[in-house]
Amino acid sequence: MTSDTHSMRQHILDVAKPIILGKGFSAVGLNEILTAANVPKGSFYHYFKSKDAFGAALLDSYFDDYFGRLELMLAPNTHSAAERMVAYWTRWLETQAGDCCEEKCLTVKLAGEVSDLSEAMRESLRRGTNQLIARLAQCISEGIADGSLEATLDAEHAAETLYQMWLGATLLAKVRRDNSSLSCAMQSTLAILQLNTQ
Repeated sequence: MTSDTHSMRQHILDVAKPIILGKGFSAVGLNEILTAANVPKGSFYHYFKSKDAFGAALLDSYFDDYFGRLELMLAPNTHSAAERMVAYWTRWLETQAGDCCEEKCLTVKLAGEVSDLSEAMRESLRRGTNQLIARLAQCISEGIADGSLEATLDAEHAAETLYQMWLGATLLAKVRRDNSSLSCAMQSTLAILQLNTQ
């Protein structure tokens, strides 16, 4: 793939992301994406083999970007691992409770919609979420090592539980159109991590 082809492919993905975050995957036609990207309508298959392949590439691109930001938040620094974990979940609450569509979670938006329709997209979601949970578990292990989290915590189990809880809370926030489920998830996160909530 030439650098020009790669750049245009990424441009299409970047333009498509906020559209799909707003409308979902199935409701958005290729013509809408290509028009917004100012790309000739007949050239889509030059960049993607199918709409499924495009969807998987969109998710892969989303996770790549997400992991870059996640690493900045969770990488060892002057803050304890426990503080970095709380900052991560606080950021989740703020972005998912806010009005900015572009900061919403693409996993939440698409997982229920596409997992039964596209094996390629389901596999991208599986890989991405597994990698995210593993990174959260690593941060919890760092917290056990630096003494900011209790040694009795099972890092892998806690990370899996927290991620599942926050996905569910984010879905409920969409259904209820309020932040109560996200606030509850934050309280439960502090309890699971055995952090002082005073």
